[in-house]
Amino acid sequence: METITDLIKDVPVPKMVKIREVFDDTHIPEDKIVETVQNELSREALGGQIKPGMRIAITCGSRGINHYAMMARAIVDFVKSKGAEPYIVAAMGSHGGATAEGQTQILKDYGITEENMGCPIKSSMETVQVGLSGIRKQPVFVDKNAMEADGIILFNRIKPHTSFRGRYESGLMKMMAIGLGKQHGAESIHHQSPAIMHELVEEYGRTIMEHCPILGGIAIIENAYDETYLIRGLTTDEIITEEPKLRDLSYKTIAHLLFDKCDVLVVDKIGKNISGDGMDPNISGRFVQPKYCSGGINAEKVVILDLTDETHGNAQGIGLAEVTTRRLFNKMKLEMTYPTGVTNTFLHLMKIPMIMDNDREALQLALCCCPDAEDQNNMKMIRIPDTMHIEYIEISEGLLPLAKENPNIEILSEPYDLPFDEEGNLF
Repeated sequence: METITDLIKDVPVPKMVKIREVFDDTHIPEDKIVETVQNELSREALGGQIKPGMRIAITCGSRGINHYAMMARAIVDFVKSKGAEPYIVAAMGSHGGATAEGQTQILKDYGITEENMGCPIKSSMETVQVGLSGIRKQPVFVDKNAMEADGIILFNRIKPHTSFRGRYESGLMKMMAIGLGKQHGAESIHHQSPAIMHELVEEYGRTIMEHCPILGGIAIIENAYDETYLIRGLTTDEIITEEPKLRDLSYKTIAHLLFDKCDVLVVDKIGKNISGDGMDPNISGRFVQPKYCSGGINAEKVVILDLTDETHGNAQGIGLAEVTTRRLFNKMKLEMTYPTGVTNTFLHLMKIPMIMDNDREALQLALCCCPDAEDQNNMKMIRIPDTMHIEYIEISEGLLPLAKENPNIEILSEPYDLPFDEEGNLF
């Protein structure tokens, strides 16, 4: 690495400025979360289906949701109030290294434990075939533990998907098709043409509703600050008719970088708790399948510095960057990362970018390899903590003129040098 270090040692790292991106902060207050969840479930068409003595499975997946444990416990307590017996099932495809233990750990990281929930938590990779998909007649699989219930309540956040567009993207329909399908079901969908994935999610989801005791679900939409914007209880019929409307609403509430393009985008951390692709391409602009999706910022080079603790070494998405650090590389666990790639077939997400020994060199390498930069003396660089948290970010001086023109950007500091420690890492 000494040769590369020598080649880039004189590349200047631009001064940065702290800014705040201002979005609509409409949200449900924390002290109203439990009440709202239970009110939604109390509708006769939804909660009225729950009878004393019934065993009710509640799905919990791998995506981070604000107040996740609080909402899950609210669903559990509602089920108990009806005289039924709730339990939580880990509803995620190949996450957690495609192991029951790994998926239990993911839920534990969110505070979803038997102690906190007051009910059993069941995690298994076993599935049962429940039928054939409506149009293509493909086998449809569902989590064995969920199928042992008298009723299933879905629980998931609705948001734009990272690799396809359609009437149903990330939400309750996908929770059924891929989450309840576990690794077996997720693989079945992903190993078909990505061009029809949006159709498959609906087709498999509808098949599951026809053959499984789905009672309905709780759908969550978050605002740009990851606060709870909306909580909506949906019956099975309403999942079909209303989820597409909620999907449209989620496009209006999600955060985005208030710049069209930059030379270098620096992402401090990626992880499966942040996005299925480690970093949300609706922010980063780096889509798994750009043929089918677009959006986000146009960055010539992307640098990823580290992994979240919650991802447990799963570095899926690292292949969407050009540069990373040895720190991240040393944390990457192939046994956690590769099963996801085998399941979703997006093997390029696991490719290793150029590895630099520290943060400073990673930034310098990216900066010196931007031939399309409009002004080499005023490089446009943006640094974000991760794609879930982009309210407070840093921009280089080269972006200040654009920032000053935008009424939704607050400039919080004078330009300053990034603080590197003796080892060349940011602190």
